[in-house]
Amino acid sequence: MAHFWQGSVGQGGFWQALRSGGWLTAARARGYSLILLAVCSLAFAGWIAASDGLIDRNGKPLGTDFSNVYAAGSLTWQGRAADAYQPALQHQAEKAIFGGRDVPFYGWHYPPFFLAVAFLVAAVPYAWGLAIWLLASFAAYLATLRAILPRSETLLMAAAFPAVFVNVGHGQNGFLTAALLGGALHWLDRKPWIAGVLIGMLAYKPQFGVLIPIALLAGRRWNTIGAAALTVAALVALSFATLGGEVWHAFLDSMKFTQAIVLEQGDTGWEKIQSIFSAARNLGLNVPIAYAIQGALALFLAGSVAWLWHGDAAFELKAAALALASLLATPYVLDYDLVVLAVAIAFFARHGLAHGFRDYEISLLAAAWIVPLLSRGIAGATAIPLGLIVLATFYGLVLRRAAHNHAIASHSRQLAKA
Repeated sequence: MAHFWQGSVGQGGFWQALRSGGWLTAARARGYSLILLAVCSLAFAGWIAASDGLIDRNGKPLGTDFSNVYAAGSLTWQGRAADAYQPALQHQAEKAIFGGRDVPFYGWHYPPFFLAVAFLVAAVPYAWGLAIWLLASFAAYLATLRAILPRSETLLMAAAFPAVFVNVGHGQNGFLTAALLGGALHWLDRKPWIAGVLIGMLAYKPQFGVLIPIALLAGRRWNTIGAAALTVAALVALSFATLGGEVWHAFLDSMKFTQAIVLEQGDTGWEKIQSIFSAARNLGLNVPIAYAIQGALALFLAGSVAWLWHGDAAFELKAAALALASLLATPYVLDYDLVVLAVAIAFFARHGLAHGFRDYEISLLAAAWIVPLLSRGIAGATAIPLGLIVLATFYGLVLRRAAHNHAIASHSRQLAKA
């Protein structure tokens, strides 16, 4: 624990420092965080000051993707919730927010029960809705990270985490996703029903829930499974009762558009999507091969998550692995979704601070912390999927640490029997 904060680069040269992580002193961690926080805050302030009302200098709405949330909420207020799943009608609603200006189209791809959030933020003017959405979800994110890793530096490093700025720039839901998943993992042992409710609410981003049932089943978390199932059922029932069945038909029909246009054809931009599917497509591989590669990775992740959660690995490692695997398993994960990476970093750091760090782990944590700032630009310029590489390497180190701890525990049990 001590050398995590006290090492120095001067001892043993660059590679030794990289291996030990001694270069990352407490002062450097604080300094890097403060610099990034200040620079990005000033950049956002300048961007807003240079905008034309609610439209930035590139002709996009401030909060870009938030415009689809606000438009869907506006349609819900008008009794036209199902129209949010019709691209032409949704785009028309987005233009109406900005006085008919020809803003880019941002599709609405969420399950109908998430329209409740859209409905609430659309009850106030756009700028206020955006501010409330970001500040409320950011506060939940910070509280969750502080609960996972209750240390004095947590809030600063969580606030300065580069994925935060990516998420704010897009007006997106990365804070909410991280708060729900991180909160569920934090409460899993203490309040399993609360954890289940949070997992059920995470169904608003179903692509991130693929491996959670596997982990819960392997860990025999029956109360949490029950609470999660009841929560999803309640959300679906409530949306049927308030919005009708038509909106669900519209949602299911829209999934074809989401899959074909947004994901498979890459209209979102391959450099923005952090999955192995996107990396394969960016390298020129066809859709079936890209899906096959993504499927193979998902099967490996499912097996390794089941092994971890069924075994005697420390809970921090199980939690870090599930957060990382949830990002890696889906073909549709955007760079703003990397806010969830903060959950994995916090749990892994908690275990390392308590039990000591192994070679390269501290430097890998630093790489995971900074990669959301770099991944899109590097992928766009070189087709190198840096975000994917760091996520996969991080997951490998979690498995390595878990296997090492398992070997030590097995050896201790054998000695005790002897």
